[in-house]
Amino acid sequence: MNQNNGKNSLGLDRCFGDLDNPIDLFKNWFSEAEKSEINDPNAVAVATADKKNQPNVRMVLLKGLSDKGFVFYTNFNSKKGEELKNNLKSSMCFHWKSLRRQVRVLGTVEEVTASEADEYYNSRPYKNKIGAWASNQSKQLEQREIFLKKIKEFEKKYKEQDSIPRPPHWSGWRIIPKEIEFWLDGEGRIHERLLYVKENKSWKKKLLYP
Repeated sequence: MNQNNGKNSLGLDRCFGDLDNPIDLFKNWFSEAEKSEINDPNAVAVATADKKNQPNVRMVLLKGLSDKGFVFYTNFNSKKGEELKNNLKSSMCFHWKSLRRQVRVLGTVEEVTASEADEYYNSRPYKNKIGAWASNQSKQLEQREIFLKKIKEFEKKYKEQDSIPRPPHWSGWRIIPKEIEFWLDGEGRIHERLLYVKENKSWKKKLLYP
């Protein structure tokens, strides 16, 4: 790495590193975010689109990361679940205000394996597991008492933490990235942007104007 003036070989701040794999750079930035963000450094905005090409975006929590992609879990019958089943393209955006950094990811999605979903589901707290059974996520709820009653019913059905199976409609999506962009806030809006693009199974780096 070129240490001159705290810059890397592309002329960017040294926090961008000189890494060929963007997942390695993401891990470095995420590690910094875990130290500085007050709440949920793994919070990420995930975008989908419906059959009329209407975009939808919401916050979820990143629950898995590998060279293959970024994983989050949800009810597959929810709005985002239904949209992803019909359109296997998505994007996500991390924003860490404490670091003044942002990461955008674009790609396609795939369902995680049953064993992956089981492993994560079994690690969840008791009430989270019950909620996955009781909630018809994104569907209309006439009265909140109806939902609370369903929670009580499932608590009676599954009284022990280890007795709660994973609902068939609950699993995880993996976003397989084809582009990952790293953004660093700069004074006077002179931001720094580094884009990784997947080309022929390898990553290419490109600088972007702010």
